[in-house]
Amino acid sequence: MSKPNRRLPWEAMILATWISALAGPARPAEQLVLEGKQGPGKGKHIVFVVGDDEYRSEESMPALARILAVHHGFTCTVLFALNAQGEIDPATLNNIPGLEALKTADLMVMFLRWRELPDDQMKMILDYTNSGKPIIALRTSTHPFNYKVNKESPYAKYSYNSKDPQGGYGRMVFGETWISHHGAHNKESTRGVIAKGQENNPIVRGCEDIWGPSDVYGLTTLEGDCTPVIMGQVLAGMKPTDPVNEAKPPLPVAWTKTFTGTEGKTARVFVTTMGHNGDFLSEGFRRLLVNACYWALGMEDKIPERAKVDFVGEYKPSDIGIKKHKTGLKPSDYQLK
Repeated sequence: MSKPNRRLPWEAMILATWISALAGPARPAEQLVLEGKQGPGKGKHIVFVVGDDEYRSEESMPALARILAVHHGFTCTVLFALNAQGEIDPATLNNIPGLEALKTADLMVMFLRWRELPDDQMKMILDYTNSGKPIIALRTSTHPFNYKVNKESPYAKYSYNSKDPQGGYGRMVFGETWISHHGAHNKESTRGVIAKGQENNPIVRGCEDIWGPSDVYGLTTLEGDCTPVIMGQVLAGMKPTDPVNEAKPPLPVAWTKTFTGTEGKTARVFVTTMGHNGDFLSEGFRRLLVNACYWALGMEDKIPERAKVDFVGEYKPSDIGIKKHKTGLKPSDYQLK
């Protein structure tokens, strides 16, 4: 009769270590991590910081991250606003766990609206902001922070309506804060056209058709060295075939700029005031964002003539609106199957 195979404690420990190594590092439940496949972006890490309670960024940003990971090779980490149950809840204004991921990020993609984060979380965002690494901002990220409770926080000055710095984080870093709806909200949509003189900019390569249900945002004078790359025509309706509202002049809906923070290092910045969940149905808009990621990372020489932007899996945008998000979802629900 053969003797049972009994392992000594130290042998079991070694075996467990080997199994753990083969399985790879554990992923925190609070994060969605999409490993980069083959492509020019392999080895680059993009971190999405997501928390807006109107335009369903909790749906669109995972969709964009999938495109970047599967078609272009970028490893993407998506961080969400989570409630006490660990569920994705953009109505939770004071919690985006996992921001430690920014320490290894090569690019931060921000889609925030009026957050009031605790100091330790804000510090990680500001540390990245001042690092000289690139940033991409969508829609309501011109007004990402709004301190109403903890007004004594050292980060309260970054509120969208701050006097110092004027316009808070949004105007300081991105060139503008919240101003107004130029197009009528939910009544007038946006046709994006390449700005004059930007026809050869690699960011707009293959972006000849941009349309979305976003309304054009109002602007003052863009601060800093902003260069418009896409102008937004206001359409007199919510269909791409609707005529242009000639009474409302086109305004920039996408621009590039630079930002130099406290470390003295200059970052590339790309901003778009589009970002409605339905905008992502526009192939031209998705391509604009993918191209912008390449440009922000200094990889504009690798932007193809028509970057692949097919959805990976199903994308059915939900209705926009405050507190109309799908409930009960966790970051793992957006994991590739």
